[in-house]
Amino acid sequence: MPDRVSVIATVYNESASIDALIDSLRCQTRRPDEIVIVDGGSSDDTLARLERQRQRGDLPLRVWALPGCNISAGRNAAIAAAQGPIIAVVDAGVRLEDDWLETIIRPFAAASPPDVVSGFFVADPHTLFERALGAATLPRLDEINPATFAPSSRSVAFRRSAWEAVGGYPEWLDYCEDLAFDFLLRDAGCRFVMQPDALVHFRPRPTLRAFFWQYYRYARGDGKANLWLVRHLIRYGTYLVGFPALIVLGMVHHRAWYLVALAGLGALLRTPLRRLVPHLRDLSWGERLAALAWLPVIRLTGDVAKMIGYPVGWWWRLRHAPTNTWARRWL
Repeated sequence: MPDRVSVIATVYNESASIDALIDSLRCQTRRPDEIVIVDGGSSDDTLARLERQRQRGDLPLRVWALPGCNISAGRNAAIAAAQGPIIAVVDAGVRLEDDWLETIIRPFAAASPPDVVSGFFVADPHTLFERALGAATLPRLDEINPATFAPSSRSVAFRRSAWEAVGGYPEWLDYCEDLAFDFLLRDAGCRFVMQPDALVHFRPRPTLRAFFWQYYRYARGDGKANLWLVRHLIRYGTYLVGFPALIVLGMVHHRAWYLVALAGLGALLRTPLRRLVPHLRDLSWGERLAALAWLPVIRLTGDVAKMIGYPVGWWWRLRHAPTNTWARRWL
């Protein structure tokens, strides 16, 4: 195993979740050699809670306050302050399996160690809505291709030398920065492996409004980084051309076109439904119906948020013309 491992995170107004994160780090079967957390200017009692955790003295915890920094700048500052050759990254709002750190750093002890180890994440719902949202939006492990999986910085570890080689997380991005960082690492020739048992539990957004803004910001980040143009164009074509055309055909030609539109809607819901069904078994029939009813609402809300957010990010890119064009991934 690596001699020294640093765990880093950035936080912002995480008073409701920060203690769970620190407590799960306290329970690790392989304790981190240091924990560096950067606060981006919380207005709640996140910093006070972190200070109480630090004063317990049983974790090598350091906390920095950098008001106004975005998540990329916060992560880069935390990594720069850390001293370990292996950096393990988590996000606020998660709790870790007890063996998360031990599992995610294990490949670094192999005869041919990788540069990056991808962990995985699963939903940690607290309500019926969150259960439906998590099932509808988070990929299942059997949907992942380990060879091409781009790890979330909720659960990833990498060599400090790899981070240095690509210049760190792109600080001109405030969302989708971990995906862009993954592309930087791959373009630099870094070797990735996946450790699906390195699990973190991630709580979905608690309300439809919060989910809307989450996906709006994700799509805005896609636009800024020039990511997934074809996917976004397909979404615009589906909602702004495809469905309206089918409805008009149903009105002026034959009502059978309405059935085609319904079939299209069913196709949009197929993957969320497949993900949700296994989570319905321990629910009452009323709860099952309620969870199923949330699916079209969640899908429509997420797609509308993306369609609004993407052009905002694209316009930002046109005006600011960032020199980092490496992030282009159109498919």
